[in-house]
Amino acid sequence: MRLTSQIIVTQRPKEILVKLEELKKDRKITIIDSENREFLIEHASLAIEKAFIASEVTEFITLIAPKFSIISQNKLLKILEEPPKNKEFILITKSKSSILPTIKSRLPIVVINDREEREELELDIENLNLAKVYNFIQKHNRISSTECKEIIEEIALNVIKSKKYKIDKSLLKIFSDGTKALDLGSPSSFILNLILIKLLSKKN
Repeated sequence: MRLTSQIIVTQRPKEILVKLEELKKDRKITIIDSENREFLIEHASLAIEKAFIASEVTEFITLIAPKFSIISQNKLLKILEEPPKNKEFILITKSKSSILPTIKSRLPIVVINDREEREELELDIENLNLAKVYNFIQKHNRISSTECKEIIEEIALNVIKSKKYKIDKSLLKIFSDGTKALDLGSPSSFILNLILIKLLSKKN
């Protein structure tokens, strides 16, 4: 791990922060932590305010949140692109899919493979049928967009592992488009249903 401007995807942000502190030497780390809540526009405003405080040494403004709101990310865009002198930014989050493409294009992404043990997907991807799709959608019809994105990631991984589906551009696009639609406010149950029905049509 290096101390540089970046996006760090991890399930253990506090541990990563300790590692970054060990690397700082004569540099400074300023932390803005959402306390395990969504990173909102007020957090972004505070980050920008901190960025314009002059510093004689390199200061890493470190933003920590499980998820960054779209509004807060848009507010951060300009300062991430043109940070003030001696200022760099590190974003620490739990899901790469919650970060806007415009942010990803400005900062390198480091994914730490420390994913906590989680429940199985509870969906038999290898033997998928309409009944299983229906039951799965009913069980997950009230999940948040962030949870839905994580499920989509798990479905994609299971599809690849199963080797029972025709993985082509149209299938990859439905996964990508589904994640984008969630950012625009589409219902999670609708997106999951769309992806799983498409998946059925790609079964070998």
